Amino acid sequence: MAAPSEKLAESLEVLKTLQENGRISIRSVDLSRVHRERLVDKGYLQEVMKGWYIPTRPDEIAGESTAWYTSFWHFCAGYLETRFGQSWSLSPEQSIKLQVGNRTVPLQLYVRSPNANNKITNLLHGTSIVEIKSSLVQKAEIIIDPDGLRLFSMPSSLVNCAEDFYRRNSTDARAALGMVRDASELLSPLLEGGHSIVAGRIAGAFRNIGRDRIADEIIKSMRAADYDVRENDPFEAKSPVIISSRERSPYVHRIRLMWQSMREPILSVFPASPGLPKDTDAYLKQTADTYLQDAYNSLSIEGYKVSAELIEHVRHGNWNPENEENDRNHKNAMAARGYWQAYQAVQASLKDILKGDNAGVIVDRDHSTWYRELFAPSVTAGILKAPDLAGYRNIPIYIRRSMHVPPNVDAVRDIMPVFFELLMEEQEPAVRIVLGHFVFVYIHPYVDGNGRIGRFLMNAMLASGGFPWTVVPLEQRDRYMNALEIASTQQDILPFVAFISDLVRATGR
Repeated sequence: MAAPSEKLAESLEVLKTLQENGRISIRSVDLSRVHRERLVDKGYLQEVMKGWYIPTRPDEIAGESTAWYTSFWHFCAGYLETRFGQSWSLSPEQSIKLQVGNRTVPLQLYVRSPNANNKITNLLHGTSIVEIKSSLVQKAEIIIDPDGLRLFSMPSSLVNCAEDFYRRNSTDARAALGMVRDASELLSPLLEGGHSIVAGRIAGAFRNIGRDRIADEIIKSMRAADYDVRENDPFEAKSPVIISSRERSPYVHRIRLMWQSMREPILSVFPASPGLPKDTDAYLKQTADTYLQDAYNSLSIEGYKVSAELIEHVRHGNWNPENEENDRNHKNAMAARGYWQAYQAVQASLKDILKGDNAGVIVDRDHSTWYRELFAPSVTAGILKAPDLAGYRNIPIYIRRSMHVPPNVDAVRDIMPVFFELLMEEQEPAVRIVLGHFVFVYIHPYVDGNGRIGRFLMNAMLASGGFPWTVVPLEQRDRYMNALEIASTQQDILPFVAFISDLVRATGR
């Protein structure tokens, strides 16, 4: 008789085969009842709705959302294909969001299909699919993204989206307009459908972002076809940046738009800069003296189990991976040693910043060194492989418990130079401090260490404004993570500004 472990291994082989075939949305008919029940019982499968499952990890805490948010888009594509075949698409509004790189998991995913029943299907963690019975656009106007999601093409999305989308999702809307190369992309559906009101709205939207030529061509072409077109700007305010016709990446547009739209809320809340400290040595000593507190809190926020004793152990050179097994194999010890090495590298960067050098230039030059120092001990110990120090990630990544999905691999390489360019150009220390941290973790350029590097970056920017080194305390982790989540998913930076401002004021007392 087979042992329980052998039976589980057999079930896992079946699940592995499904996953290798690209199956994330798993139906009950894909598995025998015995395999399905065994995998659910052992935590390798989770039921999403009756008859539908996703793979999970058995070590996930009950009620954990990470597996669901990670699987959401793949699952929905598989479920909708099974339900409607090819006769469905996401809404034009959601189509725009996905095409400009906003892959935040929505609470309600709107789907159009002529076979829909106008019903809501509840999923996990408060999410749902809303079916809308509606005819579809022509097949040529539908595109399929890498997850298998059927989307309105960008021109079709802009023609069919609701007017209030421009107000409610201004960053996404402007990034979408920036993807349009020429008025001809939009004129065909506008003229064919006789969309005079929509044409006026789209023309006004293009003029808002500084693309007057496209706006003029739309108006003139529609009027030449005898349509009465009245231009109407659907946005609430003028675009904070001019959307260049030379830049094709919607991710670059999104980062620039986010930065500019968040500046004023930051400046309205953050304390005034005291200016660079006159006594550089005293500032650096205060930073060095803060190391123990900073290392304990920063590592603990990331889930490492560290103690003051362990941190002091590596701080004073007692770390001996060649002869001490605990130092060699213990990931917490490796993390503590890496943090010590990275902290010294950051202090070296602070010396140049405190001289008055451009802080954006310094962190652009040095952040890769911080990253290598952070993880070098784990590579030396064999816990990580040498390629893990190569730099920006080459794989998709998901943030635990977050509905925000960081930009894809190619986008990271497009927007990191823009991120540092914005830091270099920014004149206000408060903006560099808040957005230096937030935008870095929003991009999540590394496979690991983004939070720690983000907090180092925040403190480098604090130094550039003369503020003291500030620790994010473990006991405020929930407020910290919630504020980052709101900024990432709702584009509301105020909770994060308030959080960092409170810490800075408390530190300066």
